[in-house]
Amino acid sequence: MRLTLLILAAFAAAMPVLAQDRSVAQREALVGLTRVLGESQALSQACEGPSERRWRDRMERLVDAEQPDEDLAARMTASFNAGFAEGRRIYPACGDGTRRALALTAVRGRELADALAHVKYRSGIAPVEPDAEQVTAEPSPR
Repeated sequence: MRLTLLILAAFAAAMPVLAQDRSVAQREALVGLTRVLGESQALSQACEGPSERRWRDRMERLVDAEQPDEDLAARMTASFNAGFAEGRRIYPACGDGTRRALALTAVRGRELADALAHVKYRSGIAPVEPDAEQVTAEPSPR
């Protein structure tokens, strides 16, 4: 739960910058983040049931906040769907592996959100640097 709150805090810090104002690398990070959200959605549904919408709702808020152009919006949606399909394929049922994968996916999402949050705000105020102690994710189990 604490990790989820940290991810949301980092994501919220990135919100003031619209997708159109982002560099190519930042736009790619957005696409990567949407894949993580899709995978998280599938893993959450495996353990919490098909009505679980937490990560899908966050994806919708991300698109609303970023206001991406048509091409980027399509890429973000396709990436979310690909992450969802992959998560569902690899972890069709809840178990220890599913919960571990969800934790690792949350760490990857936090890293991407942190990278996006380090963009200077339009006001010119640089975001606060994260704590020196950061967890890094293992590669996604494939």
